[in-house]
Amino acid sequence: MSVKVCDIEDDVKDALKKFRFRKHENNTALILKVDREKQKICIDTMVEDTCLDELRDILPEHQPRFLVYSSRMQHSDGRVSYPMTFIYITPRDSQRDLQVMYAGTKLALQKEADLTRVYEVRELDEMTDEWLAEKLSK
Repeated sequence: MSVKVCDIEDDVKDALKKFRFRKHENNTALILKVDREKQKICIDTMVEDTCLDELRDILPEHQPRFLVYSSRMQHSDGRVSYPMTFIYITPRDSQRDLQVMYAGTKLALQKEADLTRVYEVRELDEMTDEWLAEKLSK
């Protein structure tokens, strides 16, 4: 049994549902963060037509984030798919209380997003388009 540290408000649930069922034609990211004072998950930003390399410049280096990411994937047989992933970004040097809040909420948020491709990144430099392509090909 996991402990849910932060609440997931209806606006975040709605955003996750809309993100999941929208028609993606390019790489899109929904960035979520913890509001420490209110102890709830909130939307940080949504970025369209992006890549992981560009997202690294947007994301804070010393604070955790949740990233729901849809990326265009060209298959060897010519098919194109848009797999969705849940990336938990938790820098090693982020504040301990924030790490606990994110870790305690991760599973509940992952279930709410209904995603099975879940990856954790400890350093933003690890998160590249090549890294994700390798993860998705397994």
